Amino acid sequence: MLLLVGLGNPGAEHTNNRHNIGFMTVDEIIRRHSFGPCRQRFNGLAAEGRIGNTKILALKPTTYMNASGLAVGNAARFYKLEPDDIIVLHDEIDLAPGKVRVKRGGGAAGHNGLRSIDGHIGKDYLRVRIGVGHPGDKDEVERYVLRNFPRQDMRWVEALTGAIADALPLLLGGDGAGFMSKVALLTTPPKPAPKKPPKEPPKEPTEEATLPCGPSPRPASRSRTEGRRPATPAKRGDSGSRLGEASGGARAGRRGGPAEEP
Repeated sequence: MLLLVGLGNPGAEHTNNRHNIGFMTVDEIIRRHSFGPCRQRFNGLAAEGRIGNTKILALKPTTYMNASGLAVGNAARFYKLEPDDIIVLHDEIDLAPGKVRVKRGGGAAGHNGLRSIDGHIGKDYLRVRIGVGHPGDKDEVERYVLRNFPRQDMRWVEALTGAIADALPLLLGGDGAGFMSKVALLTTPPKPAPKKPPKEPPKEPTEEATLPCGPSPRPASRSRTEGRRPATPAKRGDSGSRLGEASGGARAGRRGGPAEEP
């Protein structure tokens, strides 16, 4: 048997706190893997079930976070379990929201739930660290973890707890790296297809390339004088001159009297 422990605080007012993501994950594991009903046992809520060939007791301590070790120690002693048989899921402020890491042993890093468990069973149990992010100021950590996840964050929280539940068989089989990889794969949205470059709008035809819509215009007719050679002045003694002189003489004769007979 394995003991699977989710950390959190009891009570409706803490249900959606960041500190309760361990509770949320165990609830999703119980639901997805069809465990039996929860019962009050070992100072907590416990449900039994199987994942593959592994019998599991899922436990949510109801002693409040700072005394979580009491419930874990009671269950471990009852079933004669060693730290190697215990997995604890908890919130981790030193990981970005949605990141999951697995490690065995180590310090509590300021987490009071882990500190309590260390005091009851030692440090050599497996920890599933679930990132909830850091407030940026160490003086704000307690208030930060005891606040609810923002409404928009609940989408990734639900996706993450479901991914941990689905990938858990890998962890139970000793494949911690495969477990983390599958959780990351299940919670990473697919990359969007590369956007096609926008089509360039058709270029407006230039005036030179514009064609008339109607029949082609007829070429302008040449003026009567266009292209004609300039008239050559008449030389004296030619017929034009003689005509001029004759007409001049006639006009003179009409003005001054009868013209002389030739």
